[in-house]
Amino acid sequence: MSSQVVVSVTHRYCAPADRVFDAWLTPWQASRFLFRSRAGTVMQCELQPEVGGAFTVIERRNAAEGDESVFNVVHSGRYIEITRPRRLVFDLSVLAFSDESTRVTVDIAPSTPQTCEITVRHELGASRHAFAIEESTRREWTNMLKFLERELFPRRIGVHL
Repeated sequence: MSSQVVVSVTHRYCAPADRVFDAWLTPWQASRFLFRSRAGTVMQCELQPEVGGAFTVIERRNAAEGDESVFNVVHSGRYIEITRPRRLVFDLSVLAFSDESTRVTVDIAPSTPQTCEITVRHELGASRHAFAIEESTRREWTNMLKFLERELFPRRIGVHL
């Protein structure tokens, strides 16, 4: 297994690129979509939005479907590049699942002054674990981008997850 696992997900928004970009670095907005699973609740979202700055997002999840016990998943990392409103790069660690750090690149391309397309590229590495979580990681990023759309348009009718 020498090839790298890279997950790439794209989504279009009817919102200006700067508005979409800012949501990633504004704690009250990021807490509503970033690293949030369908059944989880973000309990803490601390962001230091500067190159070299740290972030921590803690999500509480059920241990298993139908199980009442819960556990916290801590997502943490450092910002590598912040180029508003086009690019955000950060290293990500999720110690509950792996002790390795991965790289996430968020590219935002304006289509018009009021629309943009976002591409999230997550480099998972070449480990067995990376291959095992490829599809679940793709689903999670797809869901997070849908949650972001809900955050950008909270009163929009017809947005379903």
